[in-house]
Amino acid sequence: MATMKDVALSAGVSTATVSRALMAPEKVSLSTRQRVENAVLETGYSPSTLTRTLRRNESKTIVTIVPDICDPYFSDILRGIEDTAVENGYIVLVGDSSQQKKREQSFANLIYTKQVDGMVLLGSDLPFNVSRQEQKNLPPLVMACEYAPELELPTVHIDNLTAAYEAVNYLTKLGHKQIAELSGPEESVLCKFRHQGYQQALRRAGTTMNPSYVKYGNFTFEAGAKAISELLSLSSPPTAVFCHNDVMAIGAIQKAKQMGFRVPQDISIMGFDDIDFSSYSDPGLTTISQPRYEIGRQSMLMLLELLKGHDVRSGSRLLESSLIIRESTAPPKNK
Repeated sequence: MATMKDVALSAGVSTATVSRALMAPEKVSLSTRQRVENAVLETGYSPSTLTRTLRRNESKTIVTIVPDICDPYFSDILRGIEDTAVENGYIVLVGDSSQQKKREQSFANLIYTKQVDGMVLLGSDLPFNVSRQEQKNLPPLVMACEYAPELELPTVHIDNLTAAYEAVNYLTKLGHKQIAELSGPEESVLCKFRHQGYQQALRRAGTTMNPSYVKYGNFTFEAGAKAISELLSLSSPPTAVFCHNDVMAIGAIQKAKQMGFRVPQDISIMGFDDIDFSSYSDPGLTTISQPRYEIGRQSMLMLLELLKGHDVRSGSRLLESSLIIRESTAPPKNK
């Protein structure tokens, strides 16, 4: 095992200079720091991460809590977080909470034990049991994807209400009057906003919402298949379905085709998120595109501001979404 003395001999400096270059690089010249870094690589020296953590009281590591690691929606967000973290000298730990409070709390404890410096939460459920007043004393934490107005926390998100309104408004302009909604979990904050957008678009078109057209699922292919089966079995089935995510929409498309229905000739299906699979489904999925990589990048940048001691706790960065029209939607047959 190489030692600090080996690095010093290779770089032609003292061990004290090696220590400063590794633990307080701003205190040595650029040329000296580069000589030390080259010597570290040449000798294979591995300084104790624990020692640096204790000296600086930081780990250069952040944790991202994901509700469901298998959901393809999160892939580009995680990439945006990790790319930005690495550019700034941080490592990212990814914790799959599986939407279980106990698992979320175990990841959150990494902050209190100084194993990580901050957290990006890809959801709206706080892993801490704190009052609104106590939120101001939370460790560095940024929420991404979902906006919870009752939480005064820095957040990066889109306007889910307006995006859902634009999606359903597009269906009404195609001539659809019998439009169903396949929502995510009823208690989900973002689903509540999307449901409001659905309702507003129907009202704007002069259409009354049919309660039997509103179904709830858990964002999976199976949930989409189950919901479309129930909707198409109604005595007066809808002519279009607005789904709260692409995965359920793709599951709905495949099930509808298995039942003998044509998409979009018999039933139009709209998604939300614009995951990679949406352009490869058959037919291609009309959907709402979210800037998922940018959501990840901006949330990490906001966390970096917090880690520098800047006050952005009540800040919110609202990013733009857009309607992507593909082949899964068309005017109803009777138009």
